[in-house]
Amino acid sequence: MRDTMVHRGPDGFGSAMEGRVALGHRRLSIVDLAHGQQPMRNGDGTVVLVYNGEIYNHPTLMSALQSEGVTYATHCDTETVLNLYEKYGEDFPRHCRGMFAVALWDARKETLVLARDRFGVKPLYYVLADDGTLSFASEIKALLEVDDSARRLAIAELGDFLANHAPSGDDTLFHGVKRLPPGHLLVWRDGEVEIKKFWDLSYKPNTEKAGASDASLVAEFGDRLREAVRIRLMADVPLGAFLSGGIDSAAITAIMADMVDGPVRTFSVAFAEREANELYYARLVATRFKTEHHEVLLSAEEFWALLPRMIWHEDEPLAHPSSVALFAVARLASQHVKVVLTGEGSDEMLAGYNRYRVTLANLTLGGIWSRFVPSTVREPIAAGIGPEGQAGFRGKLARTFLAREASLDSMYFDNFSVFSRKRIHELVTSDVADVIGSRNPYEAYHNALSRSDAPTRLANAEV
Repeated sequence: MRDTMVHRGPDGFGSAMEGRVALGHRRLSIVDLAHGQQPMRNGDGTVVLVYNGEIYNHPTLMSALQSEGVTYATHCDTETVLNLYEKYGEDFPRHCRGMFAVALWDARKETLVLARDRFGVKPLYYVLADDGTLSFASEIKALLEVDDSARRLAIAELGDFLANHAPSGDDTLFHGVKRLPPGHLLVWRDGEVEIKKFWDLSYKPNTEKAGASDASLVAEFGDRLREAVRIRLMADVPLGAFLSGGIDSAAITAIMADMVDGPVRTFSVAFAEREANELYYARLVATRFKTEHHEVLLSAEEFWALLPRMIWHEDEPLAHPSSVALFAVARLASQHVKVVLTGEGSDEMLAGYNRYRVTLANLTLGGIWSRFVPSTVREPIAAGIGPEGQAGFRGKLARTFLAREASLDSMYFDNFSVFSRKRIHELVTSDVADVIGSRNPYEAYHNALSRSDAPTRLANAEV
């Protein structure tokens, strides 16, 4: 299992056998290169840990723990995670700012604890066998080394995949393989598993800022962005940035340029076709901030040639073509640096997608339309517009309240899915349709989204 993931950790490896528990680890060394080997144990050897990721507030936590008398053998954030568990038990993830997948075996309690960071940046998959045996790993392929039964398609998840690019809940396309949700713990004891949530997004109104001006809010956002960049520069290895030429990566590059010694190393990728090439904007940013800039051009032939390797890395069918370009630029960056900052997630964080505005407009107008216009008028108009998937103006009208039910499922999920619920049943064979049944492919979103206002639900669905 461990060595199927040598690409994730080429700098070192380790394993620990604790009776009926075995832990394996591959290391990509970022902080305290000479130490921090894993698995790592506490002082008396009763707790052993393997961990993937980085705790950005490690220096602050380390200082606080040392002031309380905790002795460190390394300067590595891995030891901080171990010490946090010693102090807080299963509440330790609440104190971590970072990206992480953690496994801790506590021999005193005969308990295994798995934890995944708040937004699920680091992957964590598991299989619970009928006899209570738990296998877990950062990639599905490692699980296939011990559970061959997982090499079957989970047909029930196919509708979810076809609608949402990937299964949106805890399940995967592999039979019996689950993912630990972001912001959750898994506690295994005597063959039984309990899943616990330790964090979720909160959209409660901030009464203290209710009267704040736009200028003060923008300034605060800038301060928070600068702090987020600063804490991510904690590394004992060279750092760089992916630079697309967009606002998000340009802002991060600009902030990094003020915080690091010497030029920032930036990396850009583009497709050879002119209409898919945005290198011009990336070069403008690189010139403005005097970065050490590197580029890679991806041809159509290289794109297709990379697909098999990409599918192997991702473990599931490739849903986003941009993954291929991202792999190409990451491969380029790996020749120069070990850590890169990216602008991923800023559109989601700031609700910047146009489809939010389109959906909210459709929901509002659709409510008025259904309230004041009789069905004897609405139904002929919808029939005259015709089905979804048409080209031209009729196709656009088919995606509006004039032809669709004014619900979140119809106006947002179906409207912007890969394939709508209706199309999915048209695509698959009858036996597959029977397995998928009437299950709503957006069920996982509904289970997770308890907020009542539409803007919040849309933004949270993206996360």
